[in-house]
Amino acid sequence: MRGWIIAALYDRMAAASERAGLAAERRRLLGAARGRVLEVGAGTGINLDHYPEGVGDLVLVEPERAMARKLEQRLRQLGRAADVVEADAEALPFPDRSFDTVVCTLVLCSVSDLRRALDELRRVLRPEGSLLFLEHVRSGDPRTARLQDRVNPVWRFVANGCNCNRPTLSLIEGSFSVAEVERGEIPKALPIVRPLVSGRALRSKT
Repeated sequence: MRGWIIAALYDRMAAASERAGLAAERRRLLGAARGRVLEVGAGTGINLDHYPEGVGDLVLVEPERAMARKLEQRLRQLGRAADVVEADAEALPFPDRSFDTVVCTLVLCSVSDLRRALDELRRVLRPEGSLLFLEHVRSGDPRTARLQDRVNPVWRFVANGCNCNRPTLSLIEGSFSVAEVERGEIPKALPIVRPLVSGRALRSKT
């Protein structure tokens, strides 16, 4: 039931942050998308307006049925071609090395098994492929991190499985070679989900 509610309200809840700068962060990040692109956890399709013209083959994975329906609706409204696949990040139904770019924005916080999901993202990337990520993460400030730890059980319930205290960047670094990373904040967000990292990681570790 929470999935349907979140799908119905997500764009409205995110609107203030998007207007205050998050949309610009998405556009900057997705400007690096090239070739055949896989977006994991595409949600309601907020990223669709920000992909560059050079992206031709776009595959959108979304595990929640209600979100997938919103995503399909947005594609129709935009008149944009893309394949929508209902699947989990931990079990992607694609061959090895089949994408040039994988995109994750505000989704790695909620996958059930992040290490397994990252292994899957790496598996489907081509040898010279890139992972583009934009994620809220565990705070580097000890007081905020302790607050995140305390409220995370309740937050996970309220936010349909989202974890506010994941050290996502360090886990990405364990599976990929991080080429670029920036730290910032999600504007207009609650303190527990405000710390933000974004960047580009390469499939081949050095």
